[in-house]
Amino acid sequence: MGIASGGLVLLSEMRETLPPSEQKIADYILENPEKTVGMTVSELGELSQTSGAAVTRLCKSLKLKGFQELKLRINGDLGRKVETIDRDIKPNEPVSITIQKVTEQAVQTLLETAELIDSQQLELAVKAIVKANNIHFFGVGASGISAIDAQQKFLRIHKASTVSTDLHMGATIVANTSKEDVVFGISFSGNTFEVEKILELANEKGATTISLTKYGQSPISQISDIQLYTSPTREANFRSGATSSRLAQLHVMDILFMSVASKQFDTTITYLDSTREAIEDIQNQTFRKKKK
Repeated sequence: MGIASGGLVLLSEMRETLPPSEQKIADYILENPEKTVGMTVSELGELSQTSGAAVTRLCKSLKLKGFQELKLRINGDLGRKVETIDRDIKPNEPVSITIQKVTEQAVQTLLETAELIDSQQLELAVKAIVKANNIHFFGVGASGISAIDAQQKFLRIHKASTVSTDLHMGATIVANTSKEDVVFGISFSGNTFEVEKILELANEKGATTISLTKYGQSPISQISDIQLYTSPTREANFRSGATSSRLAQLHVMDILFMSVASKQFDTTITYLDSTREAIEDIQNQTFRKKKK
């Protein structure tokens, strides 16, 4: 993983999936983050009424290298600005306040998402996409917007891609996939029935499956070969239309696209130049026709 923070998010989101002893340690850390960063493994085990071995197991459950990395991440969280603003929208509030609330929520979501990206899983996703014959993106609702955006990006660099937001159409596409293809399912909750069914079918066909969900264990992440995550930050009550989750998904897709582009830099530039020239030519022709 990249940025040295996000430890408290990891703990809070993973807590329910942990064994009882590791839950006790997580609870202690969440209640005493400042004290934890100055402790040793054995001290934390003693104060949480568990053991040093349980602390080590907790770090493994969080997919961290060890207790030192967990402390660094918690320390990074503590160094952040404390949130003082209610992020939900109020009736007739000044637009200046709305700007502040939406922007702060967006910044928090992007930072948390960056913290939760596992660089090893990202590398696996990049390799799979680079060598794939076809990439099939699937999502419904707001996640469908992210799927459409992803397909548009990869088409621009000559990666054969499809997108579907309908279960029947998605199943039709995936039914003809092979082990040389990638099927990419997007669902913030990780529980979307349609996305789960598409990935199950893709697994049966031997395709490489990639999921993009909020951080934590979910039915969709568990059946995927490669798991990518976004921030689990909850939407403000008024903005239940997936504002933050959609932004986080687009952010991960941008990172994935740029990573793929970096791996095949010269050909990517060539394809981007070609698509840009084609669009500019069409726009110029349209402009000339309108002038006549």
